[in-house]
Amino acid sequence: MRLSTSTLFLLCCILFSQCQRPTLAAKQSYVVYLGAHSHGPELSSVDLNRVTQYHHEFLGSFLGSNENPEDAIFYSYTRHINGFAAKLDDAVAAEMARFLGLEQNGRIPPNSIWEKARYGEDISIGNIDTGLWPESKSFSEEGFGPIPSKWKGICQNDKDSQFHCNRKLIGARYFNQEYVSSFYSPRDIYGHGTHTLSTAGGNFVAGASVFGFGKGTAKGGSPKARVAAYKVWWEGLGGCFDGDIIEAFDMAIHDGVDVLSVSLGSEKPSQFLEDGIAIGSFHAVQHGILVVCSAGNDGLQMWQIVVGASTMDRDFPNYVVLGNNKSLKGQSLSEKGLPSDKLFPLSRGTLDPKKVNGKILVCLDGNSRRVDKGLQAVLAGAAGIVLVNLPEYGNDRMTEPHVLPASDINFNDSISLNSYITSIKHPVGFITRPTTEFGTKPAPFMAAFSSKGPNMITPEILKPDITAPGENIIAAYTEAESPTNLNEDKRRIPFNSILGTSMSCPHISGIAGLLKTLHHDWSPAAIQSAITTTATTLDNNKQQILNASFAEATTFSYGAGHVQPNLAMDPGLVYDLTVNDYLNFLCALGYNKNVISLFSTNCSYTCPKNAISLVNFNYPSITVPKLSGSITVTRRVKNVGSPGTYQARVKTPQGVSVTIAPKSLKFINVGEEKSFKVIIKAKNASVTKDYVFGELIWSDEKQHQVRSPIVVKAV
Repeated sequence: MRLSTSTLFLLCCILFSQCQRPTLAAKQSYVVYLGAHSHGPELSSVDLNRVTQYHHEFLGSFLGSNENPEDAIFYSYTRHINGFAAKLDDAVAAEMARFLGLEQNGRIPPNSIWEKARYGEDISIGNIDTGLWPESKSFSEEGFGPIPSKWKGICQNDKDSQFHCNRKLIGARYFNQEYVSSFYSPRDIYGHGTHTLSTAGGNFVAGASVFGFGKGTAKGGSPKARVAAYKVWWEGLGGCFDGDIIEAFDMAIHDGVDVLSVSLGSEKPSQFLEDGIAIGSFHAVQHGILVVCSAGNDGLQMWQIVVGASTMDRDFPNYVVLGNNKSLKGQSLSEKGLPSDKLFPLSRGTLDPKKVNGKILVCLDGNSRRVDKGLQAVLAGAAGIVLVNLPEYGNDRMTEPHVLPASDINFNDSISLNSYITSIKHPVGFITRPTTEFGTKPAPFMAAFSSKGPNMITPEILKPDITAPGENIIAAYTEAESPTNLNEDKRRIPFNSILGTSMSCPHISGIAGLLKTLHHDWSPAAIQSAITTTATTLDNNKQQILNASFAEATTFSYGAGHVQPNLAMDPGLVYDLTVNDYLNFLCALGYNKNVISLFSTNCSYTCPKNAISLVNFNYPSITVPKLSGSITVTRRVKNVGSPGTYQARVKTPQGVSVTIAPKSLKFINVGEEKSFKVIIKAKNASVTKDYVFGELIWSDEKQHQVRSPIVVKAV
């Protein structure tokens, strides 16, 4: 066992994800990040204890004589990630940073593929989220053999004797050193983690539905994969801390997961050294673990697959039928509609029971949740509710399991509704019961809530990378909560419909699991390349994917496009990356050699004498955010398919010219790599000062179309 020789470390104020920061006491939580361990293949408890002891001694040298470092440290990262999390005075943190030369730039950072892949057999998917509901049929061990011998995880049920793992659900842990709870368990009592993990790797469950809607056989992306839950998100807190997140990553690496699905994030982008997910995912990738994150994740790092959210071709439509016989199409998962043989008065602008009782309340969607508005309508005595989308949500299909007959309509249809209400003294109508409709068009289109580019941290790296279904996804759910998460709602259902990039992320995680099963020797970057270069930018009308307002979306919305799993298993060529490539990129961003050494398990690594250009990072997309005159971009591709000759074809962005050299690449052997150059020139007469989009396709004129987005902005 050997500790990292570097003495530099990162002090990160531990941040919330998806929640507000609480009122801070005198001491704050800091992550003291010391880089990577260089343990040998056999790791003993003595080795782990020695690391912990070193952390205590290190911190103790900065504390007063009356302070105990063992009391201050609440996580000691001992396996793969080296460092600790501790409660520290700001003055102590600042002293440590100054003494060790941490400060950068004068500041301390704050803290059917399914069949061929046998449905994901022999791989394990970890989920860093809110835990899971182990009794769900999606985590049944039926059809599973013994747990793989490589698995090192545990079922942490010391405080919840009713929580049981099995041959499918092979591990569960919880991390809450940053939050005092009365319920210590990996059990999901919120629903989010159960939903996301079952989407990624849930077993086959026949007859799944939400109140009978969308009935069919539920299955995750890799239904025969083993799954493990790492709970970091706590219901009473409404969020999570970086200290807990880093510990979850460390344990997931130790346990032996193959894919990590992370449906967490915050609204504000963070630099790499300020982001627990970025740090944890870097170490995971170093160990060959693919990490998939939701678009909106704070880091948006190049070693993560970042997923946007789009729709699918399934709707749950119902209708608001007005007294003038006009029908407005909406969406809902309400169990019931209103009787069609009776017309109900329409009311808006009030929750006064005297004015709402027995009527249909018309309400503009706003800051509070739709189901909350439905509850208030019920409490006021309303018979039903019509919720009107805000203009910016366009045609988004918001379906909710409301506690009363309800319909969500888009803003354009609300104009007709408003016209009817204001044109007559006693407006009336009724709401029909929802139905399930397949084959809807256009689909997919981008969800309005899905985060968009450009990448605010490193604009040379396109984010999001890909899009996948994220609206109205039916998957397993906790039975500790109602489908609305309202205390007044006493219903319990085994499956629920949720929307968000949290839902699109595990779709890609499941697909990545299938690819890992088929190609055990592929790196995380190769799997990412296979997924992105085989994606499509066309919807089921064979037209360009649209946004929620039904205008053409761009690469900044969908990345490379909508995922196509069957094509991803045989991409032909991939853009591969090694850990050293990532380190070279960090060097190019300006991180000094001491900080870089924290992240490398290779003690001999040093930054290149001539720093690489950020645009030459071998990513499966090409982004030039500051084009001045001309630029030459280099890329290399690896053959992972049959021998063949690939020809370059370019869809040129407006106002620039693009030349590929050479225009032809011939491959004879699997694993053979070839480089090429992309020369991009601004046309003075027609260049724009905004981002423009194009694409490069390498085609063997047979079955492989290796497509990479080109994104350019002239200065």
